[in-house]
Amino acid sequence: MINYLKHNQIDKKQWDACVDQAFNGNSYAASWYLDLAHEGWEALVENDYERVMPLTAATKFGISYLFQPFFSQQLGVFSKSKLNPGIVEDFIQSIPAHFKFVEINLNSFNKINSKKNTFVLNNNYLLDLINPYERLVKKYTTNTRRNLKKSTTNKLSISKNIKPEALIKLFRNNRGKQLKKWNDAHYHILQRIMYTSVYKGKGVLYGVYTEFNELCAAAFFLKNNNRLVFLFSGSNQSARENAAMTLLIDSVIQEFASTRTVFDFEGSNDANLARFYRGFGAKEITYPALRLNNFSFPMKQIFQIYKRFKKE
Repeated sequence: MINYLKHNQIDKKQWDACVDQAFNGNSYAASWYLDLAHEGWEALVENDYERVMPLTAATKFGISYLFQPFFSQQLGVFSKSKLNPGIVEDFIQSIPAHFKFVEINLNSFNKINSKKNTFVLNNNYLLDLINPYERLVKKYTTNTRRNLKKSTTNKLSISKNIKPEALIKLFRNNRGKQLKKWNDAHYHILQRIMYTSVYKGKGVLYGVYTEFNELCAAAFFLKNNNRLVFLFSGSNQSARENAAMTLLIDSVIQEFASTRTVFDFEGSNDANLARFYRGFGAKEITYPALRLNNFSFPMKQIFQIYKRFKKE
């Protein structure tokens, strides 16, 4: 039986045990991470926490809905045992009807019945680091090797465990200026995620400095079991000229080479980023984004028109 639980009904000890033992468990689904990314999250729980699914809900104009919170690429159903489209469908059908629309990402192990649901597939890129660095670097593209060579001639240095504030400042002063949907609250959540992850030994930050001691590129990685997630990064114009991010990623690959670690690039559908990630030998996988409209007629049609207008 699949039960809908409010936040205060969730046994977080049992929840975390399920996610830790799940063959498809990830960092985003840990209770401490969900508490930071989306305070008050709810859940669907099967029997005695055999399978779980977080529900990240919000209400606007009196309408309850599910959405994908920032800094949480893949959620969905997590299971200690087998998982097939029928089981995933049972969870989807168990989403309470008071959530009038749903726009959430499931995880790459959640296969969806395409005849019953509307969804799109998003791209992600993974690199298995089990081989020695000497073998991994041979799979770099010519352009990546060229950029790596360029970075080594620019007198760059890498520092580990820089401050989260330094990374956020670097991002906000550059790429962040173009992101109108990001606000102070989002950056505050991100900062708390980074500090908490580092405190728990589940996160690490790297920074690249120029010969003039200027931070030009930085990144935060989330660590969970055998996965290293490239969660957040920032860079400035000089980094684009001196290939600092290529150096940073290559350094992390060197550090974790010959281990049972998967480097998770966390995206992307953006063609340029995808090309950059593939340059390190990463392989493409997909994960589904579920779209449900539970409004009744005529609100269903009105909502569809509103969504279309908002995108335009």
